[in-house]
Amino acid sequence: MGVSVDEFLEIVEGLPEVKLSDGGEWTAIKVRGKGFGYLWEKTRTVGLKATIAEQLALVAERPEVFEIQFTAGRFGWVVVHLDRIDRDELEELVDEAWCLTAPKLLLDAHEARR
Repeated sequence: MGVSVDEFLEIVEGLPEVKLSDGGEWTAIKVRGKGFGYLWEKTRTVGLKATIAEQLALVAERPEVFEIQFTAGRFGWVVVHLDRIDRDELEELVDEAWCLTAPKLLLDAHEARR
């Protein structure tokens, strides 16, 4: 179990129109200028956008893997420890974060390709 930073970046960069930008201590992950994730290489953690319900469920179910990062409006961001999650689950969470953020036309095109 566990995902490397490079594997995480492969997952993220496999989604349409993702851009990475250096924030100093972290890397911001965006689709069409809107953020859906952050990477902190030093701590091997990522922050991902989720619904508040999912954020709470993930943290309650496996607090050794997930932490509450913050909430903003109807979204709850969750910290994920890369060394404590498997790739399939991380791919699902990254995809969901991207889907919560991408514009509808881009989302529809992505869904059609699945």
